[in-house]
Amino acid sequence: MQEYYQLKQTLLAVTLVMTGVIFVSVWIFYSLNIALNYLIGACVGVVYLRMLAKDVERLGVQKRRPSSTRLALLIGLLVVASQWQSLRILPIFLGFLTYKAALIAYMLQSTLLPTSK
Repeated sequence: MQEYYQLKQTLLAVTLVMTGVIFVSVWIFYSLNIALNYLIGACVGVVYLRMLAKDVERLGVQKRRPSSTRLALLIGLLVVASQWQSLRILPIFLGFLTYKAALIAYMLQSTLLPTSK
């Protein structure tokens, strides 16, 4: 379990660092409004990642299926974004996907630069 907790912390840290870098980049190259839309999506992505981690933790203890309420989080956010004029769907969705970019970065790092134990 110690490896799992280390992985969880690493993925969260990489996601937050990537969020900060991308937020500042979007703010510089586009506008603050679009950057804030991205940040909203990225924050929901971090919440989604934490919910996913909690479901994975429970897999060993409980013998039930993981909850599917995580997907409702994204769907609710996209519905709100489509109804609210100041929110843009694409930056929010791309912000949400930041946690997936962190997963890919971690996977590439662990595959290409394996540590010896």
